[in-house]
Amino acid sequence: MAHSYTPGLTVTEQTVIRRRRQLPLPGTVLVKVGDHVQSNQPVAKAELPGKVYPLNLANQLGVAPDEIPDYLIKKPGEPVLKDEILAENKPLIKWFKTEIRSPITGVVESVSTVTGQVLLREPPRVLDVLAYVDGTVVEVQPQQGVTVEAVCTLIQGIFGIGGETWGTLVMAAQSPDEVLTPAHLTADMKGKIVVGGSFLPAETLAKAKEVGIAGLVVGGIHDKDLRALLGYDLGVAITGTEQVGFTLILTEGFGTIPMAQKTFKLLSAHAGQKAAISGATQIRAGVIRPEIVIAKPAGTVSAGVVAVPQREGIQIGDPVRIIRDPLFGKIGQVSALPSDLQKIPTESEVRVLEVQFQDGQVAVVPRTNIEVIEGL
Repeated sequence: MAHSYTPGLTVTEQTVIRRRRQLPLPGTVLVKVGDHVQSNQPVAKAELPGKVYPLNLANQLGVAPDEIPDYLIKKPGEPVLKDEILAENKPLIKWFKTEIRSPITGVVESVSTVTGQVLLREPPRVLDVLAYVDGTVVEVQPQQGVTVEAVCTLIQGIFGIGGETWGTLVMAAQSPDEVLTPAHLTADMKGKIVVGGSFLPAETLAKAKEVGIAGLVVGGIHDKDLRALLGYDLGVAITGTEQVGFTLILTEGFGTIPMAQKTFKLLSAHAGQKAAISGATQIRAGVIRPEIVIAKPAGTVSAGVVAVPQREGIQIGDPVRIIRDPLFGKIGQVSALPSDLQKIPTESEVRVLEVQFQDGQVAVVPRTNIEVIEGL
């Protein structure tokens, strides 16, 4: 029988993950193999070159470019403070004296006797790469970064925005179908990861930013509210770099969709624990899922934990989510895998499967319209 390959959505109590922490340019690795690291701990750092400021001293002093070195107070390679004299002329009458002051604090990088320009560079910025998850360093790439391994509870979402962050997991909703309203958000949730139910209204987004919540995890949101939050339409590129004040993860999709019961229960079971989350999402090739990672404390790990294996195809009994209308968001189990092609309403002949829902209803769905939920 032919297999249908589809990306899986992992929701599991215990697994092993590895996250590579990479510098954008050569730098210094701060840890070694075997070190235990915390999510907010720097594991590597690099210095990003400061911004360059060009100054045309020849024009400002009214001299020839090749005469510039004679007027410099600060030579190439020397540090300079903002408003410190960089160059000056030496007129016979002091009232005609011209002083050129530095617009920045930095260093004199170079002087050109051809153009008469001086290049100033700001001090380098230190870029720290954090561990992101509590775990153990299992690999070091000199001057590049490290790989951190963690035994954890892993919950992947459908879509997210915002970068990596962490905080205490708080359950604001009491059930997976409860709408997360502004009244659910309180001042003591500042810096925490707040879990809602089926929907996140625009007014709750505003309240979350006001309170200073680190992350929101909910079932769904209206696309128009997301567009208003961002100020633009999202394209097909990877998300995760948005600056909206918090990280947002949708576990189900767009619209009012109750969070999957097992996802909600798993999050509820870890309320009060530290979680690391990332909203980075990529739908096309090289799928990246937004995720909630809850590292297991030492001494609580069950024996024989292994990483989630690569799937070989959909099987009968697999839990799946419908990802296209008219059954979008519904969760059930694969009850049959017909091998013959079947005609669907669009007149196309495609491979299908049968999905049985909790209420006993059975639907025939194209295999491309479902997503396997791993770990349930």
